[in-house]
Amino acid sequence: MGQMGANIRNVGLFSDGGTGKTTLAEAMLYNAGVISRMGNVADGNTVMDYDEEEKARECSLNLAVAQFTWKDCRINLIDTPGYANFISDTYGALRVVDGAVVLVSAVDGVKVQTEKLWIQMNKYQLPRIIFINEMDKPNANFEAALEDIKETLGIKPTPIQIPIIKDGFIGIYNLLARKAFYFEGDEVKEGDAPEELQDTIESLREALIENIAETKDELIEKYLEGEELTREELIPAFKEAILRGELYPVMVGSALENKGVRLLLDKIVELLPSPQERPPVKGIHPETGEEIERKPSTDEPFSALVFKTISDPYAGKISLIRVFSGKVSPDTVVLNPNKEIKEKLSKPFYMIGKEQKPAPEIAAGDIVAIPKLKETATSDTLCDPANPIKFPEIEFPQPIISYAIKAKSRSDEDKISTALQRALEEDMSLEVRRDPQTKELLISGLGQMHIESVVSKMKRRYGVDVELQKPKVPYKETIKGKAEVQGKYVKQSGGRGQYGVVWLRIEPLPRGAGFEFVDQIVGGVVPKQYIPSVEKGVRKAMEEGVLAGYPVVDVKVTLYDGKHHPVDSSDLAFQIAASMAFKEGALKAKPVLLEPIMKMEVIVPDDCVGDVIGDLNSRRGKIMGVEAKGKNQVIKALVPLAEVLTYAPELRSITGGRGTYSMEFSHYEEVPGQLAKEIIEKAKEAQAEEQDSV
Repeated sequence: MGQMGANIRNVGLFSDGGTGKTTLAEAMLYNAGVISRMGNVADGNTVMDYDEEEKARECSLNLAVAQFTWKDCRINLIDTPGYANFISDTYGALRVVDGAVVLVSAVDGVKVQTEKLWIQMNKYQLPRIIFINEMDKPNANFEAALEDIKETLGIKPTPIQIPIIKDGFIGIYNLLARKAFYFEGDEVKEGDAPEELQDTIESLREALIENIAETKDELIEKYLEGEELTREELIPAFKEAILRGELYPVMVGSALENKGVRLLLDKIVELLPSPQERPPVKGIHPETGEEIERKPSTDEPFSALVFKTISDPYAGKISLIRVFSGKVSPDTVVLNPNKEIKEKLSKPFYMIGKEQKPAPEIAAGDIVAIPKLKETATSDTLCDPANPIKFPEIEFPQPIISYAIKAKSRSDEDKISTALQRALEEDMSLEVRRDPQTKELLISGLGQMHIESVVSKMKRRYGVDVELQKPKVPYKETIKGKAEVQGKYVKQSGGRGQYGVVWLRIEPLPRGAGFEFVDQIVGGVVPKQYIPSVEKGVRKAMEEGVLAGYPVVDVKVTLYDGKHHPVDSSDLAFQIAASMAFKEGALKAKPVLLEPIMKMEVIVPDDCVGDVIGDLNSRRGKIMGVEAKGKNQVIKALVPLAEVLTYAPELRSITGGRGTYSMEFSHYEEVPGQLAKEIIEKAKEAQAEEQDSV
């Protein structure tokens, strides 16, 4: 294949929010000569945080891409969001980069999102460089950060540099090259290492060489025989070990002061893989389902994955794609196997933040933007129609918190669905659905900030004003006792009459069993043709229970007797009779209120476990177990949904932002007596208000 792919590096910047990724991207673009001065996140003038919402919040909400050249290599850089509320895009980026720079703060060490992302990177076997940032801060501590990386990520970090500190961060010593670099403005100047660092340098250099040698048999033999290993022998072995995920080089710097950034760029080119050095990508044949793969070469059939959709109010829809194989020219028609449609790749371009520059071709290993694809969405594959392949979809984090969303005015109601549609195209961790029971329009996301940012974007971009409310809890009703009741609907004065009489036995079913209807009619006392009407009448009555009008579940209803009239019986008569019988029977059969119980996993640092468990207990939670995971503990609990509708901000305040959680529906359970009484009273008040307003 052409040299093209060998000279590309697809690199993502990953870490918790606030560790300096966007600032590092800015410094890289400045050093590469793409911009003439460095912007600042606080001033809202960086290349990568160009969205109005990002400027307002001073953090990345979306991934952004930039292309630049360094040492004859084209670097496709992806800057990703790090805060839990906005982490969705980051999962898309993980699927399409060939290497990662993981930032760790020299002040705070490894935080919880970095740890989660690290686990994802292990899944994709992503080669990584660790960059200890914020070395310019007065309380920066290189040794402590290194120790934290080792402990929290459970790896053997391999420093290839150490910081030179003297009244501040003044330089970096490169262990392999045995060179000290001192900062002068944006430039670096070589010099000698300070005397007091000699012991540290020797021990760390020895450890580095030993770590590299251990990954290759012929090197370890030489090393053990006491032979000096050259840089020429060590670097290729080091790179191989990085690609296999055995070693993680650690570098240092300050993105804000542009210190150590040029050295980092050198190492991205030297130690991280080109697309050609990555394993083939696996997919399936869309028709046969058999597994197939594509090698990262331009000689293979074309294949690409859409990892981000940008919905621009002016430019329309932009799809960011990573090309895994093949090569096509602009205007080629390709297949989207996910939607079973053809799309035209017109006017491809490279993005530098929001700037666009035309791309001459679309070739293996590259990341390009395609405007105005009609139906293609994030996670879709694009491929050669003659050689179809479908890649696995990107796994995005699941929403954890929901709000009811309502237009503030009538005029906004029509615009709300268009605005939400655009938001859903861009953001894969957003969900919008109408709750069939409460009839509310629900918007679900990764946290309160996530949903609030969507709402303010809807207002800013599309002029739609909406308000958020806590969603209603979908309670249900059931019974605990049995009852046998007669339902009688008879109207026989004048004209066509109505006649239907049924006897129903109502009894409880186990939780989650739903509804069972049993026909025990003997001798045709209720004719066959009316039995579906009886069931229909019961189902209708179950939609609004007798306690507070919530749907009734987990009951068995047996039709065991009845009467009919040869002329006056009808479907309607039996429906109404059954409905009356069910309502009366439910009241006699000890009706109770049920609430949804959620299965929660809360991941918190050791020192917060007691507080979090105490808080979950106060929310009527049942703790099912606690297990250690790295420096954290995973608390498993069952908690009523009503108690955790807005758990995200509360967990944040208990754990100082270090806790995370996920939850899914588990089952329904009876609401305790006193609480049930309050809920029923509130529901009746609401019903009365509705009646009045009608």
